[in-house]
Amino acid sequence: MATGLKKEHELHTRRRGRNVGVLGLLVALAVLLFAVTMVKMGPQSGNPTAGASWGETLLNWARE
Repeated sequence: MATGLKKEHELHTRRRGRNVGVLGLLVALAVLLFAVTMVKMGPQSGNPTAGASWGETLLNWARE
């Protein structure tokens, strides 16, 4: 007869806990790197026409 699921060994429980800890550190590092990159690039890095009026933007687009 098939028995139910076996109780997980204590070694596997510790390993899983360590893996979750490493995952947390990697996610924190990625978030930190993203935040530092965004701060260094500045608020207008994603939109070079930020601050320009829509008319200026349209004229610049038409000239290209």
